[in-house]
Amino acid sequence: MERIYLDTSVFGGYFEPEFEFWTKILFNQIYKGQFKVIYSRLTDIELKPAPEKVRELANSLSKQSVEFIDISDQALELANHYIRENVVGKTSLSDCIHIALGTLNHADVLVSWNFKHIVNVHRIRGYNAVNYKFGHKILEIRTPREILENED
Repeated sequence: MERIYLDTSVFGGYFEPEFEFWTKILFNQIYKGQFKVIYSRLTDIELKPAPEKVRELANSLSKQSVEFIDISDQALELANHYIRENVVGKTSLSDCIHIALGTLNHADVLVSWNFKHIVNVHRIRGYNAVNYKFGHKILEIRTPREILENED
């Protein structure tokens, strides 16, 4: 079973017309037990001010399908390396923490709808160059659409 790290944008995408189709398919597969979700303390923090329906979606995941992880000092250090290496600017620290948490917790894929700071070929190359430089695994970073099989 693939372990997928969901950043906060995926939960919000469930209710956004542009992203809902693929996000709902992903959640249906999660509910069926086809993926293990790595859910971080950072996602929990970021969802606190979200609309109630978004928080309810996050809470609807069964305990068996979720692996909860906390924010570690090592993740904060790696996130700051991404910024020092100019992958993104200082204002994107939380995005960097998501990438670091996915990397350090050996996610098979980090899933996001954040095209500006995360799911962007130049950013992905930058994050993975830093991961490689510091001896970490290369992290697959994809949208929900990219990880789902086309069921025509």
